[in-house]
Amino acid sequence: MSRLRLLAALAAGVSTLATAAGFDYRLQPVPVADGVYTLIGKSENFSRDNGGNIVNTGFIIAPDGVIVIDSGPSKGYGEHQRAAIAKLTGKPVVQVLLTHAHPDHVLGSQAYPGVPVASLPATTATLTQSGDALLGNLYRLVGDAMRDTEVRLPNAEARDGAVTIAGRKLRLIAARGHTDADLMVFDDATRTLFAGDLVFFDRTPTTPNADIPAWLATLDAIDALPFAALVPGHGPVLRDHAGIAQTRDYLRWLRDSLQGAARRGLDMPEVLELPVPERFRHLAVLRTEYERSVSHLYPAYELDTLPTIPRSKPK
Repeated sequence: MSRLRLLAALAAGVSTLATAAGFDYRLQPVPVADGVYTLIGKSENFSRDNGGNIVNTGFIIAPDGVIVIDSGPSKGYGEHQRAAIAKLTGKPVVQVLLTHAHPDHVLGSQAYPGVPVASLPATTATLTQSGDALLGNLYRLVGDAMRDTEVRLPNAEARDGAVTIAGRKLRLIAARGHTDADLMVFDDATRTLFAGDLVFFDRTPTTPNADIPAWLATLDAIDALPFAALVPGHGPVLRDHAGIAQTRDYLRWLRDSLQGAARRGLDMPEVLELPVPERFRHLAVLRTEYERSVSHLYPAYELDTLPTIPRSKPK
């Protein structure tokens, strides 16, 4: 074989191996507290370049195994997550906890066959009803990184209250606001709170399934929790309440802005052109998420401004 043909054959072999290996998420566990780690996603929109890795997931090392909080956006992500855990801990994953039904948090569960996957009942209901649509949308946005990914429904129920898993004491907190079912995980030993997408930091909150009044009430409840570290669904780990305050501030502004626009009779294109306050302009993916929020939320604010038509009394 000529040298040129040999080089071509080797290149083809490397390409085949790279394809077989799939998307490289390059996950690096970041220590949060003793036995507590997170995997920090990019503050971006979904893309083929990031493979859907825009989310924070995490894990807690217990005496008898490892507890995973959210499994990521794809089977490949879940496999990389599991490999990173095995390399660091040498312990088996014994439980997966899903914070809510958005696809970047749940579609890696397929990588944990035989491991219980728990969520709040409403999360399971959403994935049962809409999981295939969420999966299809991510395939369109992310492409080949989603290869072989299928929806794995939770097979266990997460319940609000204290629980011991694999010898580690946790508190599961059932809430709502970002979606109709948002699970938070509080580690007693380190006072670390995995807040899911109830808290964003330096990344614009997403609102496709949001109930803003409920979300604001939940943020007040989070403020009262005695955490020492907070892992948001998106953004860096926090040691203070800045993420709660920033998420609350943005949601209040969004609510007030849309309510005011509806009362002034603005149509949606006019609302999209409203100025965003300077204090939010550093937030990642601001324009995209603001436009999505207007499309999701503004019709309801418009309906609220319509006069109530009195019903005629039966004769």
